[in-house]
Amino acid sequence: SGKSTLLNLLGFLDAPDGGSYHFMGRDVTRFGEDELSVLRNNVAGFVFQQFQLLPRLSALDNVLLPTIYAGKKHMEEEARDKLRWVGLGHRIDHSPNELSGGEQQRVAIARSMVNEPVVVFADEPTGNLDTKSEEEILGILKKLNAEGKTIIMVTHENEIAQHAKRIIRMKD
Repeated sequence: SGKSTLLNLLGFLDAPDGGSYHFMGRDVTRFGEDELSVLRNNVAGFVFQQFQLLPRLSALDNVLLPTIYAGKKHMEEEARDKLRWVGLGHRIDHSPNELSGGEQQRVAIARSMVNEPVVVFADEPTGNLDTKSEEEILGILKKLNAEGKTIIMVTHENEIAQHAKRIIRMKD
């Protein structure tokens, strides 16, 4: 039905074929790739179903990746804080293959938060997780929302959607 496509459009990863998209009072369809990149790095955080962690990097280095793309240096302590915030302060030096699926997704959430985005875009963030990890991830997303972050999440699972304050259904 286009859920992930819509998320990619909203998150400035894809450009629409037509129309306009106004974000924070500006039509972002008129932005060039450099402007979109700055926007992505400063206002958007991304959490994906497949985690998208680099296997040879530690949890800490994976969290630091967006700071490199944003040209921000010396953010190691902020990255450590984000890992502690998601309950992984004791796993900072572990590589993804040393982490469970739920832990990998928590690293991905910490990575999405390191640049303090306004919006977190989550594409099936619980899709590859067991029930306990699913509950942990939903709890973290709810906590982020309670702290003022907008969470836009795609899911095909009704029981996951029921945790949202607002649900938009897409069909066909």
